[in-house]
This record gives sequence, structure tokens and C-alpha cells, in this order.
Amino acid sequence: MSKSESLKSGILGGLCLMSLSLWSLSSFAQQEGWEMPRTSWGDPVIQGSWTNSTTVPLQRPAEMGTKEFYTQAEVREILNRQLNTEYAETEAGTAADVHYQFDDYGMNKTADTITANLRTSIIFDPPNGRLPEPTEGALAKLAEYTVWRNEHQWESAKTRGLSERCLIWGQEGPPMLPLGYNSTYQFMQTEDYVILELEMIHDVRIIPLDGGDPMDNSLPQWMGNSRGHWEGDTLVVETTNFSGRTFANGMRGVNLSSNTHVVERFTRVSDEQISYEFTISDPSVWKQSWSGTYPFMSIDGPMFEYACHEGNYGIENILSGKRREELDAIEAARQ
Repeated sequence: MSKSESLKSGILGGLCLMSLSLWSLSSFAQQEGWEMPRTSWGDPVIQGSWTNSTTVPLQRPAEMGTKEFYTQAEVREILNRQLNTEYAETEAGTAADVHYQFDDYGMNKTADTITANLRTSIIFDPPNGRLPEPTEGALAKLAEYTVWRNEHQWESAKTRGLSERCLIWGQEGPPMLPLGYNSTYQFMQTEDYVILELEMIHDVRIIPLDGGDPMDNSLPQWMGNSRGHWEGDTLVVETTNFSGRTFANGMRGVNLSSNTHVVERFTRVSDEQISYEFTISDPSVWKQSWSGTYPFMSIDGPMFEYACHEGNYGIENILSGKRREELDAIEAARQ
């Protein structure tokens, strides 16, 4: 059996064993008979190394309507298909192989801990599992941005996207959404703060647990300003006061701002799992709020040091290629 076949067999076998516990849950309820671990000051322990890597999409395929959950058989079939196609090893000597050899760089998803569940989408509200309808103002901004980008995206590094410049990814949140890779987190906590470190771009969210208003005494930030408090055994984090530099999910060109309000809920439900639920509202972007949920799964730490060089090389190649194209056009016009 090859290394790739062994990985696929292992992950599918592990997922099948989980079917009696995790997959049987329609929601992420606390494990029966399990006792919540607590800090010396009495709060639930959420610190540790976690992942939100998943094959569940943010939005449900439109043709599925309001079907919120798959059957266990459907999930097995979907995972088997994905592991044999989307996450297969790249063919030696191809362009894809030159860009990323998944196994060599630890990016083969079959080697990940996957947050398996029966959901057809992360979004559960609206009931169709899809992003709500955007406002007319948001659509106008999107159209304006599209025109601007077509005219100016090749001018300099500053006109390229923030993720390409290795500054921030939209999925870093809040709300925090799974990425294609590096979906690893280190949670730390004290009596007064919760600290969430993300592997991607190695950003850190330092969240005071004073229950204060996130709009008070704070500068606008790319990831907004967060304040947390405990409601029983659930950590509730509210975030607003975004800087207007980061894009709304599914609406590149439409930025999050002080109008955006995100509420996140973290609930430890077993030794291996944290239930994560979020609601995001911004009346200037969407006609209604929308909510999603997925589990964080425990993994062995620590995280690797993050580095982002491919995007930087890409910028150099993109801009130098465009300058060459412009020079060629000038030369052609002179002839």
C-alpha cells in the first residue's frame, strides 16, 4: 500500500469509527457523562491546540435547499470521492506538482485531523445554508471595486490583495472560518484574557474578559475589536469596530466596518471538541444577519512557525510581467 493509500485508509477508518459519536449528533451537544475541565479560578478550560480543518463548505449547494444534514452513508461517499480526487497526490512533472507537492509539504488533507460532521454547510441560518441577499449599497460598492480593480490592480504591490501581500486572510475572522491549509489554532487563557493565535499569518487575537463594549476606547482594527464574557460554560465574544480594510465574506470589494457586529460562542463539549457558533450582522452589507457553526477538534501542538513567501514572489512576478507587457506594447506602437 502506498503512503497516500495508507493515509486515505487511515482517515476513512477513523471517520467511520467516529460515526457512533460525533456524526450521530445533529448539534454539538456536551458528551454524556463527561466532566468539564476547569481552571484554578473556575472557568472552563479551552486552552490548547485546535483545528477547524473541514470538508464542509461555508455555503450549502443551492440545489440542496434546506437539507441541513447528510446521512452517514452520504458523508462517507463524499469524503471518499474528495480524498481520491481533490486531495490526491500531484502528478510528478506537472505544473501543479511544481507549485505544491502535497505530501512533501504536509498539505495533503488526508493527513489532517478533520472536523467531521453531518452538516451540509457551515451556515445554518438562513435556513437555505447560504449567505443572505446583499444590499443595493453593497452591490454598488462591489461593482465600483470591480471597475477599479480592472484598471489599477497591476500598478504596484499596494494595489494587490492583502492576502497576496501576506498581511491578512479574510477567513481569519472574526468569524473564524476554515482555510484550505494551516487551519491550526493555539488557544490560551488567563482569568482576565483569552488569547487566540492563528497559524495562518500568525495573527493573535487578545480578548479581554471584562464584558465591555468593543466600541469603547479602541482604534479600528483589521480584525475588529473584541470583548468577551462567560455565560455559564460558554465563552461569548463580541466584535465590532473593523477598520474597513478587510473584505466581507463572499463580498470581495465590500469591506467590514464599524457597522459590522460579530458574536462568537465557544463551548467545550468533550476532551476533543469545542463547539463554535457565530452570528454576523451588517445592515450595510446584508439584508439580514447570518449564522454558522462547526467544531474545533483537539490536535497535538505546538504550531509550526508560519512563513508566507509564495505570495511575495508572486507579486514580483506579476508586476514585472505587467511592466514587460507594457514595454512590449510601447515597442510595438513605435514600429
